[in-house]
Amino acid sequence: MNRYILTVIALLMGLSGGYYFALAQVETKGGAVAAEDDKPLYWVAPMDANYQRDKPGLSPMGMELVPVYAADLAIGDSPGTVSINPEVVNNLGVRTEPVLFSPLQSVLHTVGYVSFDQERMSDVHSRIEGWVGSVSVHEEGEYVEKGQLLYRVYSPELLNAQEEFLIANKSGNRFLRQASQDKLKALGVSPAFIEQLKAQRSVIEYVPVYALNSGYISQLNIRQGMFIKPAIKLMSLGPLNQVWVTAEFFESQADLVSVGDQVEMTLDYLPGQRWVGQVDYVYPALNQKTRTLQVRLKFDNPDLLLKPDMFARLALRTKPTTPMLSVPSSAVIITGTQSRVVVALGKGQFKSVGVELGSRFADRTAVLYGLYPEDRVVTSAQFLLDSESSISSDFLRMTPPSMGVIDEIWTEAVIEEIDLEKQLVVLRHQAIREWQQPSMVMEVPISESLDPSLLVEKSPVQVLLKGRNMGELQLVDFIQSRPKAPGSIPGGEL
Repeated sequence: MNRYILTVIALLMGLSGGYYFALAQVETKGGAVAAEDDKPLYWVAPMDANYQRDKPGLSPMGMELVPVYAADLAIGDSPGTVSINPEVVNNLGVRTEPVLFSPLQSVLHTVGYVSFDQERMSDVHSRIEGWVGSVSVHEEGEYVEKGQLLYRVYSPELLNAQEEFLIANKSGNRFLRQASQDKLKALGVSPAFIEQLKAQRSVIEYVPVYALNSGYISQLNIRQGMFIKPAIKLMSLGPLNQVWVTAEFFESQADLVSVGDQVEMTLDYLPGQRWVGQVDYVYPALNQKTRTLQVRLKFDNPDLLLKPDMFARLALRTKPTTPMLSVPSSAVIITGTQSRVVVALGKGQFKSVGVELGSRFADRTAVLYGLYPEDRVVTSAQFLLDSESSISSDFLRMTPPSMGVIDEIWTEAVIEEIDLEKQLVVLRHQAIREWQQPSMVMEVPISESLDPSLLVEKSPVQVLLKGRNMGELQLVDFIQSRPKAPGSIPGGEL
């Protein structure tokens, strides 16, 4: 009995010892595996993912190299993909907005100065030489009515012309009389003065000169007793019921301004008052000193509240562009050598993508290359995500691959023709870089899953083309120039 009990005890001790030995071996191997997984594959510079080393150290900028682990490269389907727990995403305050394909419009703010409408200005010159006897206008800004007396002039040439006219009238020769009368008119004498000369039948020494147009005097270069001749500008007259405003825009905004654009103007001396005008002329050359584009604006001024040389604040509303891809300007990250955005891939995954930017329109920026209509970009906390993604990102937008070749791509196009019977569409599309294909006009079959009645001829669209080669190419999706509601654009919220 004692021998049996001792045998059982020995057997139990042996089993327990083997269990603990095996457990120790598993723990040792597991620790080795964990240690292997925790070992960095290489180290990279924080500001340059292309600078890689096999051991810790300093980057060319003097910053410590960052380790890259196998787990970092295993996340996602593309280099630089960052995966974050949804709870952490909410805590970080990450917000996304869709990439839109739509016309863009901007409001450009600048300042300018009010001036006379130069096309309606008139200068006063004398047609003869002589001396000013008296002046009936006395200061700049004075309003002059058409036909109002401006000044009187004594001129030997006019005295001789009057004598000839009086002699011709006495002679009874109608041809001589008409010739002498025409000579007086050519010298600037008014018809009323000629009638007075006929009635008086004697020479008038100081001949009156009257205004040919109405307007305000902008320049006054005449005084009593002054000797005048045709080369001297005596005064300038201009109306104020319509005025010009000269404004300047930055060189980067030059392509946004065109004739006919609507402009809203405000003045500091009349708060709350607004005037609406339009661009009348865009000067062909930039100002060499300020590198700005000069633009002439035209405004109606029926109440004569706008005065020359007033300082004006202007807001120009540009014409809508052709439909193009755009993102919120807050989503764009601009570095010294690259512009990029953080794309939300869904399920808490994000990636930094390099983009080629167009012009900026108010709160949106045009994107020429790098994004597709179904994308969503991060507009809040994107710098934090970019700092993590850019360490290993290739900054390339993921596209659906097929046998190593891109077989599905979005591009801008114009629908030239639609053949509903043959299920064909003729597209004029832009150059497709991924396919190394220039812009061209091509006939493309319409996919059976797409309703061709939704297509509109001569309309600009974003089209999704699919096919491994030109013989298999199909139009499988499109977005009209008028953008869909944000909730209907492919790619949902996080």
